[in-house]
Amino acid sequence: MAGEPTLRRAALGTQVAQLFREQVSSGRWPVGGRIPTETELVAWSGAGRNTVREAIGSLVEAGILRREQGRGTFVLSSSDVRASLGRRVAATSRRDSLELRLALDAAAARIAAVRRTDDDARRLAELLAARRDAWSGGGPADRARTDTALHRAVVAATGNELLAEVYEGLLTVFEVVLDDDVRGVTDDLAQLHEELVAAVTDRDPERAAATMAALLQPMIDDLGPA
Repeated sequence: MAGEPTLRRAALGTQVAQLFREQVSSGRWPVGGRIPTETELVAWSGAGRNTVREAIGSLVEAGILRREQGRGTFVLSSSDVRASLGRRVAATSRRDSLELRLALDAAAARIAAVRRTDDDARRLAELLAARRDAWSGGGPADRARTDTALHRAVVAATGNELLAEVYEGLLTVFEVVLDDDVRGVTDDLAQLHEELVAAVTDRDPERAAATMAALLQPMIDDLGPA
């Protein structure tokens, strides 16, 4: 009997942590934003201060939240899956990161070509145009943003939420790995991106996967023997 209050408190802490997770996953607490103060969370959740503190601490340990001395607590990632993946892959080599991206992007392109909706096709066409515009009149940041948006849209067109979540967790690393590739004067990959969108739109999974491989494999080959 002596252990029951501790068990109840632990269960309550788990429930409050889940409540806070839902605020993050829903976007009500956006990535990069500051969450309410501890006092505000106590009033909002109805839980005690210690329980709220423990719940926040568990999300900090999971990599979802980050405490900043004198500033508050901020959302670092929208899920612990993304947070843990980002930490793990950040420590890998450029080759490993590119090979992982090739595996994920090629699989996503194949699935997207089978499952894409008309709305997906329109979205891909819009993002392809935005990518083209970024290369003709934007800087490296614009090029990286539009390139990433197009690849994210291919993943979204799969309708596979787990694949999308894993991909989101790796985006920061992927963007760093490809940083040099958005600084050139010309867009050497423009035609392949056109072909990628065409293959997905035409519902041609083999061509979509092959085009994605054509986009990424040369970057791996340029690194030389493993």
